[in-house]
Amino acid sequence: MKIFNLKKKTVVLLLIGTIFLTYSFKSKFFEVAKQIEIYNTLFKELNMYYVDEINPAEFTNKAIKNTLKDLDPYTNFYNEQDVETAKIRRAGEYGGIGVVVFYTKKGIEISEVYKGFSADKAGLKAGDIIVSVDNQSIKNMERDQLSMFLKGTPDSKFSIEVERQGNILKKEITRDKVVINPVPFAEMIDEETGYITLTRFNEKASSEVKKAYRKLKKQGMTKLVFDLRYNPGGSLLESIRISNFFLPKGKKIVSTKAKIKKWSNTYNTKEEPLDLEIPIVVLINERSASASEIVSGSLQDYDRAVIMGKRSFGKGLVQRYRELMYGTQLKLTISKYYTPSGRCIQELDYENRDRKTGVVPKFSDKGINAFKTANGRTVYDGGGVMPDIEINTSNRNETTEELLNTKAIFNFATRYFYENPTLDSLDNFNFKNSVFDDFSAYLKIDTTFVTAQESLFKKAFLASKENNILREYNQIREKLAEDKITEISKNKDIISVLIKAEILERYFYKEGVYMHNLKYDKTIYEAVILLKNEDKYDKVLSGK
Repeated sequence: MKIFNLKKKTVVLLLIGTIFLTYSFKSKFFEVAKQIEIYNTLFKELNMYYVDEINPAEFTNKAIKNTLKDLDPYTNFYNEQDVETAKIRRAGEYGGIGVVVFYTKKGIEISEVYKGFSADKAGLKAGDIIVSVDNQSIKNMERDQLSMFLKGTPDSKFSIEVERQGNILKKEITRDKVVINPVPFAEMIDEETGYITLTRFNEKASSEVKKAYRKLKKQGMTKLVFDLRYNPGGSLLESIRISNFFLPKGKKIVSTKAKIKKWSNTYNTKEEPLDLEIPIVVLINERSASASEIVSGSLQDYDRAVIMGKRSFGKGLVQRYRELMYGTQLKLTISKYYTPSGRCIQELDYENRDRKTGVVPKFSDKGINAFKTANGRTVYDGGGVMPDIEINTSNRNETTEELLNTKAIFNFATRYFYENPTLDSLDNFNFKNSVFDDFSAYLKIDTTFVTAQESLFKKAFLASKENNILREYNQIREKLAEDKITEISKNKDIISVLIKAEILERYFYKEGVYMHNLKYDKTIYEAVILLKNEDKYDKVLSGK
């Protein structure tokens, strides 16, 4: 009888649980449907009765993006044009003229020219602003409109007007098939040390790394410097393939944990490796993210390479594209990834963002956890991959971070190029202290690098009704400018490297920057020294 009553109670509890879950699901579904209906009703009312014309696509696009912005910076909505742009970025090839651009109110400003493509052949330079295409002015156009003008079918022709240093030039350009090589440079540093730089993990990444590796092996490479600095990541599968080049078949490279069980996976190497013996130093910095962290993290966990540089960015989130209606897509964060030792590299805890201030806490604020590599070395989670050997530089302060998010260095390099039109060779370029001093002076007239304090002070002045404080205003404004120059000077070592690279690129393309770095880059130099010292290299990886 007791057994019967127990079974009866169990059935009742299960029934209650089922009813609760069903109600919870229906309640949640109803809430979603309710909010969609509210938006639809609101939009119809605005469209019908608002006094001015409303652009439905622009209105909805902004509404969706504002909805997503409080989640994380990687969850995004893509309209039809965005979808095509994303496909091009992943595939690494498109019909265009071979440039990287800024979209501005003046038009399309060129930030980089790829060597040998149609823009280069037409004589376009970084800093040029395209103001019309086929006699149509493109001033004050939206980004989505501007992005369509330069891309098109290979061999198609069009005319442009370019503003350069106050002058208008006319050019005829034929579009090329532009192929973006994710390995733009791979050369021997010395007789035994090879250097490969990987700038992105697009669909060509693993095949180009393999090609570069085999080329350098034929040239006598017995040691490798693999540069992932400034690599923002990309394809998860490409990062696994590249890790597999130096790790045995069947090794776990990364695991993902998601809300949906089928998206929680463990990814192992599937192919025979290229090389299990060659000593490797992997270079990372604060801009090495995502797939770069999967490669560096897995090679570190298996003690297969020495990681050198600065702590990586700390993006341990995985995104997936979901098809929506009318050719649009949603890219959303579906899981977190974990290195073979179990580390989650994600630094920022977006789930616990302070809704009032917008401040996102770090996982490391709650403490960090220790993990072990294959050789028993201790590594930690809580944000990014910590290098085995850290290259000492100054710590970036807030003002420097603000500077690097502006076009000030780019604009200064443009000005430098036109004031110094000739530079005979890479070896003749000597970055003196006077160049940094010139840059500091330039910041007093630059309009792009405005600190938060300067912005607030200007707003306060403009809001003031007093007409007799202009002199005091100018004095304080000059003091704020001096203060920001003092702050960035504390990071002179970091900023000087970026200025030098931007200037060299104007004369010798990206290839020239890489060539120069082989001789003068501090981190590459330290990597070569380590690789030549076999005892020290082995000691780092042994953990003893």
